[in-house]
Amino acid sequence: MSDSLPAPLPTRRHLRRFRALLCGGALMAGAFCAGSAAAREIEGGDGRIDFDFSDDAFDAEVQPYERPAAPGTRWLSASDAEQWDLAVIADQQDGSGSRPHALSHFAQVSSEQAGLGQAEPVTAALPPPAFSEENYVPGMVPTRWADHVPREYATHPTFGSQVGAIKTEALLMFGYFTIRAGSKLFGETDGFKFKDEGWFGKDTQYVGVDKFAHAWNTYLAAEILHNRLHRNANASEGDALTAATLAFGFMAYNEISDAIEPDSGWSWQDITMNGLGAGFSVLRNTVPGLKEKIAFKIEIVPNEEFWTYSGPRRFEQQRFMFSLKGSGFPELHDTPLRFLDLQLGYGADKFEPADRAAGIEPERHVFVGVGLNVGELLFGGSKSKFGKAGWSALDYFQVPYTSVRVDQGGDLYF
Repeated sequence: MSDSLPAPLPTRRHLRRFRALLCGGALMAGAFCAGSAAAREIEGGDGRIDFDFSDDAFDAEVQPYERPAAPGTRWLSASDAEQWDLAVIADQQDGSGSRPHALSHFAQVSSEQAGLGQAEPVTAALPPPAFSEENYVPGMVPTRWADHVPREYATHPTFGSQVGAIKTEALLMFGYFTIRAGSKLFGETDGFKFKDEGWFGKDTQYVGVDKFAHAWNTYLAAEILHNRLHRNANASEGDALTAATLAFGFMAYNEISDAIEPDSGWSWQDITMNGLGAGFSVLRNTVPGLKEKIAFKIEIVPNEEFWTYSGPRRFEQQRFMFSLKGSGFPELHDTPLRFLDLQLGYGADKFEPADRAAGIEPERHVFVGVGLNVGELLFGGSKSKFGKAGWSALDYFQVPYTSVRVDQGGDLYF
């Protein structure tokens, strides 16, 4: 009797595994036979697979931008295929061998190129280009404040459209002058009349300081309106003239109130100075570099009242000047000279009624001097809204006691 145990009989689980192995082997054998038959049919029936690629294939690999020999095909280099960048693919030549010039050209593949025998283009659903050569105008983004978009390309080409872009600001300014002029209706008035006020003679009421005040007030109004209009109208051509025209109109409207005062009248001298102030604003906002280099400023020197709102004394407080700004010259940007201005201006005093009654002759002061550009000193190069606002305000106002001046007689004048 042998010590070895008898072999166990096969169970159902073993039989199922055996049948699965037989089926898998049969499937693999069938697939191999089918593949061999297909290979013999493709390669001529001899069962050999030909690895001899055509010369055109290697030529295309060496020169990937040449048209492949096989019709109706496009060659894509290996590096481009790895990146699969649509921009690179779009840069390839099409089947005709010509370099494409528009996205729509890539969307047209002829059926002749595809081997269908008829040349009817098929347009693929591609998104439209961001811009086209028909509506793209180079150089339409102004790089300097004085640059403007020509009217044929401007968003606000007409006077009316530009006024509409600042209708709120214009209405506010119109309301201000209406209140200012209307307040005179509550005092003594007279019929509309004209008055020759003269210019800068010592026999004139304010020795010409009021004439500079008219010019500066109109200039400031035009600058405020243009500053808003230039942005709202996207630097459309003519915005400086539109702003100046509105400012001139508002000042002329205010002049009507002078025409009905008993001791005043409509003055053509005032109207002329209004026009000069508005005109200087146009020049400053259209001549490149002028805004950066020249400013028209007022200085108000405090008196015992600190600030006199009306009457002759308010004009004695005022000095008007054109300032040549060192900050406007790029070669001075890295030097302390950028904080200094050269000044040419005008002021007068001793023309109050009490002075004239005492026999005191009015004094006129045409001065030159050097002033401190406080705006550049405090806010130059600032990116904050407060800094920009401070710099802009001090481009129209000279801080008192920050200048050294000499008048036409060689006397110091502050």
